[in-house]
Amino acid sequence: MALTSTLFTGLSGLDVNQTRMNVVGNNIANVNTVAFKSSRALFTPQFYVTDAGGSPPDGNFGGTNPSQRGLGATVASIEKNFTSGSIEPTGHATDMAIDGNGFFITKSPSGQFYTRDGSFSLNSANQLVSTSGAFVQGYGVDAAANVIPGQLTNITIPLGTSTIARATQNVAMQGNLNAAGQLPTGVSILTSQPLTTVGGAAAPAATTLLTQLAATSAPGTALINAGDVYTLKGTKGGRTLASSTFTVTATSTVSDLTAFYQQGLGIDTGVPASTNPNIPAPGASIQVDAANPNSAMLVLTGNQGKDNALQLTGSAFTNQVGTAPFVFADGIDAGGIKSNPSGESVHTSFVAYDSLGTPISVDMTASLESKASTGNVWRFFATSGDSKAGGQVIGDGTLTFDGNGKLVTSTGTTIAVDRSGTGSATPLSVKVDFGKMTELTGDSSTLVMTKQDGSALGTLNSFSVGADGTITGAYSNGLTRTLGQVAMANFANPQGLDDKGGNVFGQGANSGVAVISSPLSLGNGALRAGALELSNVDLSTEFTNMIIASTGFSASSRVISTSNQLIQELLNSSR
Repeated sequence: MALTSTLFTGLSGLDVNQTRMNVVGNNIANVNTVAFKSSRALFTPQFYVTDAGGSPPDGNFGGTNPSQRGLGATVASIEKNFTSGSIEPTGHATDMAIDGNGFFITKSPSGQFYTRDGSFSLNSANQLVSTSGAFVQGYGVDAAANVIPGQLTNITIPLGTSTIARATQNVAMQGNLNAAGQLPTGVSILTSQPLTTVGGAAAPAATTLLTQLAATSAPGTALINAGDVYTLKGTKGGRTLASSTFTVTATSTVSDLTAFYQQGLGIDTGVPASTNPNIPAPGASIQVDAANPNSAMLVLTGNQGKDNALQLTGSAFTNQVGTAPFVFADGIDAGGIKSNPSGESVHTSFVAYDSLGTPISVDMTASLESKASTGNVWRFFATSGDSKAGGQVIGDGTLTFDGNGKLVTSTGTTIAVDRSGTGSATPLSVKVDFGKMTELTGDSSTLVMTKQDGSALGTLNSFSVGADGTITGAYSNGLTRTLGQVAMANFANPQGLDDKGGNVFGQGANSGVAVISSPLSLGNGALRAGALELSNVDLSTEFTNMIIASTGFSASSRVISTSNQLIQELLNSSR
């Protein structure tokens, strides 16, 4: 009977060592599997047979130990080794490795699973998927590109399909305004030829119909007819302004026309009146000729500074057939002040963008306004031909410098461009930063835009993944935007996970629940993009275990063969 049990004891040795060999073989087979976690087989003795129980010692007897015989071995457990493998760079943007604890989260029709294998790719819908086609899970972003934590979703990276534009919100200006510049002693004043009403009976006024205007040289002929469409192409400071059109109706008045000139030439009437009596208020008006009470002139008065000087050539205001009703030239207003565009000034232009990515051209002019022992004051004027309502004027303000040429205060630094009728958000509000401007003596003044945060239409060209799992897209227009964040899961007992094959795990009865968060939080490791985690199989250890398992198997088989020989000898002794 004892020899028979020895056969089964040896058989148990065969079983456990065979299991160990299977584990070793699986480890070696997956030595090059991405992020594979090796296993080990642990044995434990089977139950024991007690031939004699132990006895306790007393004053006359030393006691005896129990006499027990084991009946072989059994597999106690097969444990996963979740230590991290080496990380190998691959250069593929969609490859990811976990440096530390944690698991990627994937979702398939079979449910939610967890893996260390980060050999991902993009499918035809630009969704990040695993090699088995499961969707990689992460966090999406809202309209402002802020990550929305707590709600898992399929990660999408829309390369080549996602477009973006950004409205300009901030502009930075830099340069030096010449502290030795001259104050303005006058402004540009343009006057038309003498005008009268048709028939020459009275001087035209602001309420006079445009169809009643005539030149005093030909009072019987109207200069303007209802239905005429006039185009204004003026110049300011030698630069050509954006054109604008005016359609004459039967009810159009001189006041309508002067308002059009004012808006089309970008004359800023909102600035305070100058203390210099030789600088009249800017604007456009009809002024009666003091020498002839039956005639008047259109008078256009520009803003201060040479770079705000107005010019209107003979073809600057013409109708659909090229006829120019007025002839403007440098002149004298009703107060007897002559045209004299003067004063230190500087002009620059830059491009901003509305919410649809449409480029907006902005002109910025700064002119010296006053001097004092405590510092000088400059006034800036902002205009844009792309402003759709209210004319080209989009803002103005002041820059006050101290005695060291340092900017101490600024006003009116937010400009607004009307974008009505374009589909874009309106108005486009832009904050202008003059903080790096100086006012020191130089040969001339300089002003330039050094930075603006808007952008035209751009297409997603590439992306990168940070250590915290944040996916950042790079667009062709130079913008970057957060596209999402890779999520990770961690478990109180990873050993308790259920290996589903295919390099994925499911939540097990003893693993604990999945604690889902982002990389580098709640015990999760860092994410390494463009790299893969290698298998943690140690071949030298596996070869050693293979020798030990084969030796144990051979020795157990020897127990069986030896027991068989003894049984045969026992049988032969009865013959």
